[in-house]
Amino acid sequence: MNIDITKEIIFRTARSGGKGGQNVNKVETMVEGYFSIRDSAVLTAEQKSILEIKLSSKINSDGMLQVKSQVHRTQLGNKEEVIKKMHALLQQGLKKEKPRKKTKPSAAVKAKRLDNKKRQSQTKEGRRKIRGID
Repeated sequence: MNIDITKEIIFRTARSGGKGGQNVNKVETMVEGYFSIRDSAVLTAEQKSILEIKLSSKINSDGMLQVKSQVHRTQLGNKEEVIKKMHALLQQGLKKEKPRKKTKPSAAVKAKRLDNKKRQSQTKEGRRKIRGID
């Protein structure tokens, strides 16, 4: 399922934090990307509801999916990184999870566990003090 939302992403730039000296102080290389899941023309209603639930921690109070990047030294590099991250989040959010099948331990595993318990019990019993019979 490859959904291209690149045209719907709103980009905002700012100065990156951290080390970098003059480059960091004068160039706005950090890029923040905003994507409105509710207002998207690419996603279906069902996909929108699924994404709003699964990505609720990444959605801000305005209902925008927010991703930022400042790993690259160029604005273009960070812009591409934001697009990659957004696509990855959408892909992950829309992936259908397989239902977990309940399983029970096999008879051999149960027997092995009980055998280990008996062995441990005998080891501890051997460490006890022996009381003399009067």
